Amino acid sequence: MIVLIVILVAAAAVAGLYLFCLCPNRGRQGRMAPFMETYIAHRGLYSNPAIPENSLPAFARAVRHGYGIELDVQLTADDQLVVFHDETLLRACGDARKLHTLTYGELEKLSLFGTGEKIPLLRDVLAAVGGAVPLIVEIKKEGRYLETTRRTHAMLQGYSGVYCVESFHPLVMRWFRKHSPETIRGQLSTDFGREEAGLAPAASFVLTNLLLNFLSRPDFIAYNRLFQDQGSFNLCRRLFHPVNVAWTVKSGDQLEADRARYQVFIFEGFLPSDNTEQ
Repeated sequence: MIVLIVILVAAAAVAGLYLFCLCPNRGRQGRMAPFMETYIAHRGLYSNPAIPENSLPAFARAVRHGYGIELDVQLTADDQLVVFHDETLLRACGDARKLHTLTYGELEKLSLFGTGEKIPLLRDVLAAVGGAVPLIVEIKKEGRYLETTRRTHAMLQGYSGVYCVESFHPLVMRWFRKHSPETIRGQLSTDFGREEAGLAPAASFVLTNLLLNFLSRPDFIAYNRLFQDQGSFNLCRRLFHPVNVAWTVKSGDQLEADRARYQVFIFEGFLPSDNTEQ
C-alpha cells in the first residue's frame, strides 16, 4: 500500500509539473481579436517570383486586400533590422551566405527572386503598412537573436498600428515577458521530430511539447497545422484555451478543416475570400 501511495504521489507530482510547464498566459485572449477578424497573409500577399515574399509589394498587396500580415525580422552584421525569412540568402537571392553575417550595404546589392525588389528594412515596412492591418512579427532565432529582439521592440514602440510578436525561440518570448509585458506574445512550434529539424532529441522533445511555456507564458500558440494532432498542443488547447494560430494554411479546404482547432489563420497560395489561386 505504501509503495502504491508513493507511486501515485510521484505520478501526481510529474503531472502537476508537466501542466505547470505547459500552461500559457490565459488572461488576454481579447486582445487577439483584431487577428481573428481577418486572415493573415504569410510573408505578405506574395506570389514568387513576380511578387516576392517579404517584399514591399507583397505587403502593399496584402493591405489592398485587407489582410493582416505575418513577416520575419533578422539583424544584419551592422545592426540593421531587415525583413527576411531564411537563414541563408540562397533560395531567395542565389547567394549561399548567411544573412546575419552581411551588412545592409552588402544586402542592397542582391535582388529577391530575380526581380528588382530588395530585402526591405523593417522601418520601411512599418511605414508602408502604416497601421492599416494587424501585423504578426516573427523574430528569427538566427544570429544575435536577443539583440534582434531588443531592437525590434524598440522600433515597434514607435509604431501606431496593431501588432503582436512571436518566435520559435522561447527566450525571445521570455525577454518580452520580462521587459515588455504589455506586448502580446506567441510561441511558435511544430513537431520538430517529424520535421527532422536536426535538433538534439531532448531539445526536440521539449520544444515540440511546449514545455518551456512556463518561461514566457505566451498569449497565443502558433502551431504547424500539419501536426495539429500533437498531444501537448491539443491538451494545451483543450485545457487552457489559448488563442491558437494555424500556419500555414494553403487552401480553402484546409482553412475549413482547421476551424475546429484554430482561431487565427496564416495563409499563402490562395485568397481566403474566394478560394482562388493568387
